[in-house]
Amino acid sequence: MKIFYTILLLVGSNVFMTLAWYGHLKLQEMRISSSWPLLGVILFSWCLAFFEYCLQVPSNRIGFVGNGGPFSLLQLKIIQEVISLTVFTALAMAMFKGESLHWNHFAAFICLIAAVAFAFYK
Repeated sequence: MKIFYTILLLVGSNVFMTLAWYGHLKLQEMRISSSWPLLGVILFSWCLAFFEYCLQVPSNRIGFVGNGGPFSLLQLKIIQEVISLTVFTALAMAMFKGESLHWNHFAAFICLIAAVAFAFYK
């Protein structure tokens, strides 16, 4: 179950992270935040990032082998990066209609999957 909870919390964390980093661009595109000063955009993003950390920190504590979890520190980081790029891709495709995937993006995902395989290779 620790694997499941770790992955689930990482996915949730990365949804908030992606929204914090790129959500303000969608709000600007929708003319909601066009007049916000940069400090306002930063504060908005920080508010979203708070929830990212509320999920990220427990995920790492649950998943880390030093706390009885199944993953080494490096494995946790590589899993997080793959989830991050997967969540980002899904949200970018849903939120920004001008974005599209090309062959090189798929090649990059294959390399990420290989990175995970290498990280777990004994």
